[in-house]
Amino acid sequence: MRILALVPGGIGDQILFFPTLDDLKQSYPESQIDVIVEPRSKSAYQVCKSVRDVLSYDFKDANSLADWGNLLGIMRDREYEAVISLGQRWTVGLLLWLTGIPKRVGYAGNGAIFLSDPIPLKTQQYAAQMYHDLLQGMNINTTFKGISINVLKTDIDWAEAEQQRLGVAESGYILVHGGSSQLAQTKGIDKIYPTNYWQEIISELQQKQPNLPVVLVKGPEDGAWTSEIIQSSPEVKIVTPGDVSKLAAFIAAANLILCTDSAPMHLAVAVGTYTIALFGPTEPEKLLPKNDRIIAVKSSTGKMADILPQKVLQKIWGGEV
Repeated sequence: MRILALVPGGIGDQILFFPTLDDLKQSYPESQIDVIVEPRSKSAYQVCKSVRDVLSYDFKDANSLADWGNLLGIMRDREYEAVISLGQRWTVGLLLWLTGIPKRVGYAGNGAIFLSDPIPLKTQQYAAQMYHDLLQGMNINTTFKGISINVLKTDIDWAEAEQQRLGVAESGYILVHGGSSQLAQTKGIDKIYPTNYWQEIISELQQKQPNLPVVLVKGPEDGAWTSEIIQSSPEVKIVTPGDVSKLAAFIAAANLILCTDSAPMHLAVAVGTYTIALFGPTEPEKLLPKNDRIIAVKSSTGKMADILPQKVLQKIWGGEV
């Protein structure tokens, strides 16, 4: 069976969709599963074991009829037998109908008239569980088991070499990811925790746990943030993973990760690292599973700047670092 999944959204959305893909592959082991994702999200599939091809399409761009026509042509040429879509717009439903794919699974809503198997959308649950519900349209009723990823051996080796280079292989380390994607900032989504608050948290960590190094994750858009942190805490160390798999491997070896609502948070959940995640306007219950290794710190006002450093530190010292 040739199966296609349309998964708009960022890297975090892809990771949340992995359990759906994994159980789909497990139920149809001889199937060939492809996904269509936004260009910014293709790298997520370095750590997904269930997908054959990753195609890209910018769902959020101002696409012309020619763009939609090209996408339709690709989908028709590959002769898929089933398609699963996260998109809820009626235009997406129409696109799926026009492909001629016989089994079209998606959420009940505006485009449900074009679907062969519309599934109720239950938005009040963990997003990965909500995505997993779509498998009902494929006659799959397996229990949701959580997120798992497939980190490459070469990237585990890279992470171990980085730990040696930074001098943290024996001591362990606290990992901090405080960045946010440029897209989130452009859209005005409040995911940035104030740098001076991070500086206060890191300073107390270094005072109370001087033998447990703090390592900052420096992504492509985090240069200014890491530079500011180093100015106040020159003892912190910097790691610059080149891709998602390397980042996952380095997160997996950390004693603790402090982060905001971001792709590294979902990777930390997948690899089982003790996680403290900060949330502004978004709801932790929809983005994190219930797990005693995960602590969400939610702003009472919906603004990241209203989470005081002392509240975060209380969560850290309340657990075991």
